[in-house]
Amino acid sequence: MTNLAAPDAILPPKKPLSADHLPSLDGLRAISITLVLLGHLSGTHGFVRLNLGVGDYAHLGVVVFFVISGFLITRLLLSEHAKRGSISLKLFYARRTLRLFPASYAFVGCVWLLWLAGIVPLQSRDLWHAVTYTVNYAPNIAWAVGHLWSLSVEEQFYLLWPFAFVTMGPRKAGWVAGGVILLGPVARVVAFLFLRGTPYQDLDMFPMVSDSLAMGCLLARVRGWLEEQGWYLRLFRPVYSFGLLALILLTNRFMPYTVVSVFGTSLINISLAILIHRSVYVSTDWIGRILNWKPLAFVGVLSYSLYLWQQLFLNRNSMAWACAFPQNLVFVVSAALGSYFLIEKPLLKLRHRLRA
Repeated sequence: MTNLAAPDAILPPKKPLSADHLPSLDGLRAISITLVLLGHLSGTHGFVRLNLGVGDYAHLGVVVFFVISGFLITRLLLSEHAKRGSISLKLFYARRTLRLFPASYAFVGCVWLLWLAGIVPLQSRDLWHAVTYTVNYAPNIAWAVGHLWSLSVEEQFYLLWPFAFVTMGPRKAGWVAGGVILLGPVARVVAFLFLRGTPYQDLDMFPMVSDSLAMGCLLARVRGWLEEQGWYLRLFRPVYSFGLLALILLTNRFMPYTVVSVFGTSLINISLAILIHRSVYVSTDWIGRILNWKPLAFVGVLSYSLYLWQQLFLNRNSMAWACAFPQNLVFVVSAALGSYFLIEKPLLKLRHRLRA
């Protein structure tokens, strides 16, 4: 059994980590999407209101996705730069388009048809924001497409970060990520002072949430250096990992308070980055075995599809039969499986060919 009591006992993975797949990340995605599903399932007809005492855990699940996304995308960029000495933005955007757009537009198209049939309430502007990935700037958006705010943030990140990375180079891009992390609380203070009382005060606009993505970017950039620091590796001990998890949940619990909402996100981002790094670096202990358990990892693979389709059926304000438990959960899983196997997976080979 591996002893994590001392830094030198925390060994790196025996197999080299590929840029395409890192251990434990699918398990972390599975936990994240579970938080989102539970948060939206809570209070739906036939299901109890689930108060876990840790604040808005559905939103916390999205923040985990953000940090993972920043880390993984930067890892891919660093890998391509190391192998070829340059990065093709054209191919990067083509791969991202194939990964995200077909499934997303299939969902939006379905919502549009349901709106035309009078089943789902929408405004025409809601669909416009959905197809242009600007939902995070749209106040009073309809529930059916409201969750696309996070995909809008991700898409804006995909447009900006690779361009900055290529233009400035890996080293300077790391400083950019650090600057975004420092400016995150400033953006939230500005929003609190100048948007309070307006329809925009609660929107997760890009400047207010981009530091979560930037934290993942910075982690990927300085990961090698961190793994040489004994003081940092001590944080990978299970006792500290559980301490960081407790800190995340406690901070999230008090996020409605102004000071915590401004600076607490930064604390959560740092803690999540350490836990994500720990999960990838020490992937063979009992925590790693849980995260890499195949059924859990498959839920993580399905997380994008689950996130897309859950909003239609997990609506606590609807009394429709399809939105009542347990059939609502069955519909979510069925729609996600259909999206993955009929749309996403067939395009996977084409994405690999573009990468090659």
